[in-house]
Amino acid sequence: MAEGLVNHFLGERWRAFSAGTEPTGQVHPLALRVMAELGIDISAQRSKPADEFLEWSFDLVITVCDHAAQNCPLWLGRGRVEHLGFPDPAAVTGEEAVRLAAFRRVRNGLRARVLARLAQFEAD
Repeated sequence: MAEGLVNHFLGERWRAFSAGTEPTGQVHPLALRVMAELGIDISAQRSKPADEFLEWSFDLVITVCDHAAQNCPLWLGRGRVEHLGFPDPAAVTGEEAVRLAAFRRVRNGLRARVLARLAQFEAD
């Protein structure tokens, strides 16, 4: 979701790439749904492994998944690393309304915190 948010709202200045420690190859259907609520289509994105980007150089690497930060806290690629923690909404169980609410909370948090951090990075 962070990749879609950054590329949608800040695409003229930033290019985001999302990756994880346990990629499935596809974007979670509820992530697609909550992003579509904002008019953002992330259906062309895919879940990618972080090591796909090890040879890349980034201005800033923002980790957002608390699970990944705890289980794989080291980024071996190039770029300044910062963590903005969020729970994994895909780990939430229960009725669809409960799971959907979790995806919305994380989406809204990503939008607020990641976009603000990138604006601050530009100002530094």
